[in-house]
Amino acid sequence: MSEFIRTRLFDNNAALVQMLGLCPLLAVSNTAINALGMGLATIAVVVVTNFLVSIIQPITKKEIRIPLFVLLIASVVTTLEMMMNAYFHQLYLTLGIFIPLIVTNCLIMARAEAFASKNPWWISIKDGFFVGLGFALVMFVIGIMREVIGQGTLFSQAHLLFGDLGHYIELTLISNYNGFLIAILPPGAFFALGILVAIKNRSDQKVASSQKQTAVND
Repeated sequence: MSEFIRTRLFDNNAALVQMLGLCPLLAVSNTAINALGMGLATIAVVVVTNFLVSIIQPITKKEIRIPLFVLLIASVVTTLEMMMNAYFHQLYLTLGIFIPLIVTNCLIMARAEAFASKNPWWISIKDGFFVGLGFALVMFVIGIMREVIGQGTLFSQAHLLFGDLGHYIELTLISNYNGFLIAILPPGAFFALGILVAIKNRSDQKVASSQKQTAVND
């Protein structure tokens, strides 16, 4: 795996390290399918926004770049919202206000300002995809954790995203399970995120220790 990809997926993950986009990350990750739907939407917005910002950056005046970026992001999100309403209506209703709130996701503005406005469009697209993918993976894992612990199911309501095919992947892992309510409530999202951050930090410490030991031996 190249350093470019590893940095965006793991080393500097937008959710676990930069702590960006926590509103949708915590609010919409109560099930795996909701998390996956929002994650895919976020990837699409970051990729398209990075592309547009990179294309227009040579003719953008510094004084108006932030309002212009916001306008671009809002336009992309509005288009995405209408497409989801047309083709994934039930999922659109389930995600509700959090779809238009993608406009306020700090992750998207951060990549537009810090990277896309300074790099060619093809690299900006690559950056947007892997940054968005890293964010979506964390959201998806949190969704799986909360759904399994909270409901004893996995991929419930998958038909919202995959249509009739989704009925074949909906799983009941624990039959006659009364559920663990706190897991699907907001505190459960914080607990799940905390566990992932702790695992990430512990992994980083082990890698750093191993590299230090290797350097000493050399």
